[in-house]
Amino acid sequence: PSPTPLLEVRNVSKSFPGVRALRDVSVRLNAGECLAVIGENGAGKSTLMKILAGVQRPDSGEVRVDGQAVEIGSVKDALRLGIALIHQELNLADNLDIGANIFLGREPRRLGLVDRRTIWARSEVLLRRVGLDASPRTLVSRLTIGRQQMVEIAKALSVDARVLIMDEPTSSLTQHETDQLYRVVKDLRAKGMGIVYISHRLGEVKELADRVVVLRDGQFAGELAREQVSHEAMVKLMVGRDLSQFYVKTAHAPGRPVLEVDRLRTAAHPTKELSFALRAGEVVGVAGLVGAGRTEMLETLFGVTPAVGGTVRVDGADVTPRTPRQAIRAGVALVPEDRKQQGLVLEMSVRENASLPSLGRQARGGAVLNFAAERRTSADVVTRLGVKTPSDRQAVQFLSGGNQQKVVIGKWLAMSPKVLLLDEPTRGVDVGAKREIYKLMEQLAGTGVAVLFVSSDMEEVLGMSDRALVMHEGRITGELSRDELSEEAIMTLATGRERAAAAPV
Repeated sequence: PSPTPLLEVRNVSKSFPGVRALRDVSVRLNAGECLAVIGENGAGKSTLMKILAGVQRPDSGEVRVDGQAVEIGSVKDALRLGIALIHQELNLADNLDIGANIFLGREPRRLGLVDRRTIWARSEVLLRRVGLDASPRTLVSRLTIGRQQMVEIAKALSVDARVLIMDEPTSSLTQHETDQLYRVVKDLRAKGMGIVYISHRLGEVKELADRVVVLRDGQFAGELAREQVSHEAMVKLMVGRDLSQFYVKTAHAPGRPVLEVDRLRTAAHPTKELSFALRAGEVVGVAGLVGAGRTEMLETLFGVTPAVGGTVRVDGADVTPRTPRQAIRAGVALVPEDRKQQGLVLEMSVRENASLPSLGRQARGGAVLNFAAERRTSADVVTRLGVKTPSDRQAVQFLSGGNQQKVVIGKWLAMSPKVLLLDEPTRGVDVGAKREIYKLMEQLAGTGVAVLFVSSDMEEVLGMSDRALVMHEGRITGELSRDELSEEAIMTLATGRERAAAAPV
């Protein structure tokens, strides 16, 4: 590494109303280095990156580029300095083609008109550099999330970025797309670019990082050199303690059948039948590869998408839901995969979100809001789930991802469900919050709630399931008891090799 860092943060602090996001944080990045920045949700990672990208200004401290102090007052300032941020939620116009997105706002012109030929020609060079075999004339809406990610990287290269900040870049990618991203990151690093890589997936960090910086509660918590990077070392710095018992699993004697699914056919896979049962006090994982139909199954059970055929029984009563309202009345709740789009109203407060499903049940005379009951529900959710918020009047959009997820789960627990459906319950959630969610799943099972969760995290399925259902292309290819659970057994079923599927009890 050069004696002068490519990018350096010195004693940066930043506060928001009621929250100290950063406190005297110092970080350096060298040219040709991949620096991973990790920490629990709320540790200050996103705030630090937004300061570097010109989205927010620090209250104190300074940022240096090539050893010179700089002012980054806007995104334009950051881009001029060669700093580009790729957000977790991609910032593309999907109604425009790839080339138009890459040069949006910086279009080359000829005789006063946008020079599309030049845009497409320059874009082709950039797309080859990131390994994306697509025409620059292709509409972005036709690309998978992984390919859109490559367009974002090409966009950064088009402004001659020297520092590329990537925030949770693989959270929505398939394994193939993730492998392609790894290759691009390593290639850019080899060509001298500085990469700041933020991820909750510690396996990725171990694969890519030359150095790891850990933030905890808005402060610098430690640093690991390449040879020091291990899962245990990273976790210990992130949470300030050793999480030797990460998965809190207790054997529960299953009770009566609570959810019975008989020959259910979903709109996504109308020719495939699903049959299985879930007992009170069970935690059942659903594994499978992308496109297996796991999310579609949960959405059908919750009535988001009506079933094409088959029946769903809750406590022995046929309740095959055609709307979420019917599912909720039957005692079924769904925590969706995309909490921001489907699980929360971001502009509303923690209190309003936590009490939203309960409003009708608590309303006076069935029509007048009961504000006292709303306050009690919110206070119970915040206390029971340990939601970190200055107050329950805080807009939920300003909470960390892990605390947002707790609010989503908490609002349904206030309804005392019989069946809790969880779709990727710990996606985009830090290590500490994951453990709290696992503990909550166990507590619910202990009170007799039947928990059915979908997860792409193999360790999560192995660690938390009393048994697991494995899906492939819309059907259940097999069921594994806890004693049978292994990565090899799950992958065999997930790739289509079938064994006796689960049957209704």
